[in-house]
Amino acid sequence: MRKLIFAIGGSLLIAAPVAIADVVGVGASVSYWDSDLSGKAGKNNDVVDVENDLDLENDTNANLSAYLEHPVPLLPNVRLNYTRIEQSGSGEVSTQFDLVSGDVDSDLDLNQFDVTLYYEVLDNWANLDLGVTARNLDGELIVREQATNGQVSKTEVDGVIPMGYLAARFDLPFTGVSVGGEANLISFDGDSIYDYNAYGQYELSLLQLRAGYRQISIDYEDSDDRLDIELGGPFVSAGLTF
Repeated sequence: MRKLIFAIGGSLLIAAPVAIADVVGVGASVSYWDSDLSGKAGKNNDVVDVENDLDLENDTNANLSAYLEHPVPLLPNVRLNYTRIEQSGSGEVSTQFDLVSGDVDSDLDLNQFDVTLYYEVLDNWANLDLGVTARNLDGELIVREQATNGQVSKTEVDGVIPMGYLAARFDLPFTGVSVGGEANLISFDGDSIYDYNAYGQYELSLLQLRAGYRQISIDYEDSDDRLDIELGGPFVSAGLTF
């Protein structure tokens, strides 16, 4: 992992000399993401399908984002992003999962907090940002038998993960319309996380509106607990830029 952190940090240093810095920019946005969940969770040597066995369904997916860009050369810009995913459902575990079986109720709570340092490599009608993200991933899956005094299983993953960051946007001049995409990703030693989105955007004065599609794929192991899940679906967001 240390070699990987050095590699990502080295890429950021390579981008620094060609970074563009002109004026101070500040922005924040809030978005709603309607995602579908699929995949598996593992506890010791037991595995459960979160979609077919647990029947987890979307309850709340909220995303908050803010950034600060400045005119100081060589110093990176900063972006903060918080995503909370809550899913719950009632299903049936036909084979035992961590002492749990039969009719069950389940809750998945997944929190991601990102701190991204990045440089603007292009800043005109074509925009390109390159950087590195430190993601605090905190996930918990609770599966409980519906029977009185039934067994309860808890699967937890927690870690701070370095990721590469890439964002590109193409503006249609004099219209306020643009299209773009963002990606955070890493794959190392059997674990991988891919988080990307593509969107269309419209800006009117300080108001910024987006609509697009976001996909997250998490394959992460923490001791004997493992999450191997995918979430994907459309999102809408509204923000202010200064």
